[in-house]
Amino acid sequence: MSTAVKPAESDLQAMAHSGSDAIRPAIVFHGNDNALSIVRSLGRRSIPVYVLNEPNADVQYSRYARRLPISTKLPFPRAAIEFLTGSGSDAYAGAVLLAASDDALQVVAQHRAQLENKFLLDLSNPVAQEQMLDKLATYRIAEAARVPTPQYWQVDGTAELEELRDELVFPLIVKPIHSHLFQRKFKTKFIVVQTYDELLQAYGVVNEAQIEVLLVELIPGPDTTLCSYYTYLDEDESSLFDFTKRIIRRFPTNMGLATYHVTDHVEGVKEPALRLFRQAGLRGLANAEFKYDVRDDTLKLIECNARFTAANALIAKAGLDLSSLVYNRLCDLPLPSLDRYRDNVTLWDPFRDYKAFRELRARGELTTIDWLRGVMRPQMFPGFNWTDPRPGFARLRRRLFKG
Repeated sequence: MSTAVKPAESDLQAMAHSGSDAIRPAIVFHGNDNALSIVRSLGRRSIPVYVLNEPNADVQYSRYARRLPISTKLPFPRAAIEFLTGSGSDAYAGAVLLAASDDALQVVAQHRAQLENKFLLDLSNPVAQEQMLDKLATYRIAEAARVPTPQYWQVDGTAELEELRDELVFPLIVKPIHSHLFQRKFKTKFIVVQTYDELLQAYGVVNEAQIEVLLVELIPGPDTTLCSYYTYLDEDESSLFDFTKRIIRRFPTNMGLATYHVTDHVEGVKEPALRLFRQAGLRGLANAEFKYDVRDDTLKLIECNARFTAANALIAKAGLDLSSLVYNRLCDLPLPSLDRYRDNVTLWDPFRDYKAFRELRARGELTTIDWLRGVMRPQMFPGFNWTDPRPGFARLRRRLFKG
């Protein structure tokens, strides 16, 4: 594993250099697979890359990563804030700071005035970014932009649940307003309930944890009806590129994280996504996920991310290096090619996808032969790369140890 290091003298000289040909170091703040993909993309260009992350995060095992020395006696978010805004990070002043998680995005948005005096920060609208972290605000902005959403209900207490009882539709998602806070507590994105009694039980659990939630209709249909749109909005709200992908499977089915992605030119998703982004006033990286609702032949918004996502390595493999796009814009370097990408490039998590396959097989929705035919092809894997294998082996060891 990489150890905490001070910036090398050459790094300090690069940061102090004011010319356009200077190689500025980068700090990748938090994140998982997306952080690792950023580190590899920039590290392969011989850019010094530092990581600010929790102890034993997979990214810290990368050959390209240099771990930043922050306190391990404090909770990570607090330690990260104190490091970035305090004198401990003064030696890294002038570096490019890249947020790779919702927690990191919120820290940067809330402390932007301090941080931009020390680091190079990507173009953004902090207010819009925080609104996209808030699922209720996101849906309201979507409605103002005429972007379809699932049915949803805001609730504040069990009394309101009872008032809504006859209006609710099941199955229903108990969805946190702030996903990163919910995942930190429960290690999952949301809770799916099938009945009103299950809803009362789930609501009691999240209410006790003091986590605000929405009730959101679960759109019927398989995970293959999920798709995403990505772009970068510049100072004039112009989109610098268009990228779309689809989901093949998730685990648990219809509620978990994706286990199999594929790049594709998906029709009909760009227009509603851009309406949402521009209504919110987003700048910089933007991603929106939709699900096709067969009942009314409509794509409906699931969520929006204003940052690098877990599929960042897949996007780069398909031909769009978003890490270099952001870094080069900040450093006044020529931008990478953004005019095309390859379809049918896949990102596959074999361990979790096998679990998804078993669920689908038990339902009679996927045979063993069809699953094998679908995965027996050149693949890229989350976290693993033959030229930088240690993060992948660290993940494998952790999974095997957990059984």
